[in-house]
Amino acid sequence: MKEKPSIQQIENFIIYGKVRNFAMAAKRANITQSAFSFQMKRLEEIVGVQLITRSSRGSDLTREGEFFLPKAVKIINDLDETINELQKFSGKTVSLNIGALMSLGDVLMNRHVSYFKRHNQNIDINVYNLEAKTLLHKLKSGEIDIASSFLLPQMSLDGYVKDFFYKDELVYYAPALNLPQTDFSLQIIKQTPFASYSPDYFISAVIEDYFTRININPDIEARLSTPYAIMQYCKDNKTGSLLSKRILMEMGEKTGYYSLQEPLCFNAYLIYNHENHKISSIKVFVDYVLNLYEAMKH
Repeated sequence: MKEKPSIQQIENFIIYGKVRNFAMAAKRANITQSAFSFQMKRLEEIVGVQLITRSSRGSDLTREGEFFLPKAVKIINDLDETINELQKFSGKTVSLNIGALMSLGDVLMNRHVSYFKRHNQNIDINVYNLEAKTLLHKLKSGEIDIASSFLLPQMSLDGYVKDFFYKDELVYYAPALNLPQTDFSLQIIKQTPFASYSPDYFISAVIEDYFTRININPDIEARLSTPYAIMQYCKDNKTGSLLSKRILMEMGEKTGYYSLQEPLCFNAYLIYNHENHKISSIKVFVDYVLNLYEAMKH
């Protein structure tokens, strides 16, 4: 029987195809550069074709390498998907790691986790509440399978699927003020101490830009790490903040918040890599969320 490339050789060739640099590829593969180079040479010997050009100026894929790369990706993805389906067939669970943007709140995933426990016992959902930079890093490194996030300017997401599922509205939350709805105005924000997010959070910069746009400069009384901490602070103090209306509704808050005269809204997306070997389970989760929010419109 003719010798075939090993899985590791194909996977490392895919890594090289992404970075086009032996040193970087070896680092990502967590082996020495000499060992990586040997693997690529051996792969070329087995397939009988030069896949990578090498010179004093660097290296790159040959025409044959460019031809082989997408096919190599498909080989590995098909194998991963087959193993995934086999595990589901045997009753083993698939773990989906989902990152929720900090300001969107992970509590919004609670109903989804509960649903999958009851109706999709082969899929386990792990939810992580993350700030924008960490969310993006973990999505690209494969540490999370799906990101629930606004589309942020600093996010480079070419090649990722971005499924819109909800338009999120920020509202002014100040339950301790006990204001009638008719008494609220932007002047209230100006005159009342304000609770915001940590200054390095995406949402903090968005709120500051919003205040600049409407010519308001509230007194920042506290900077807190999560929307839940901000909610509690506003309950305990005569302080206001801008929070997601969806979070407030999910937490059972029916009063104490006010729509902004100058609306501040964001589109929320589920973001994932279609080449992820868990794609069939990812699609089950994504389709469920999309259908859920579509039903909420009616």
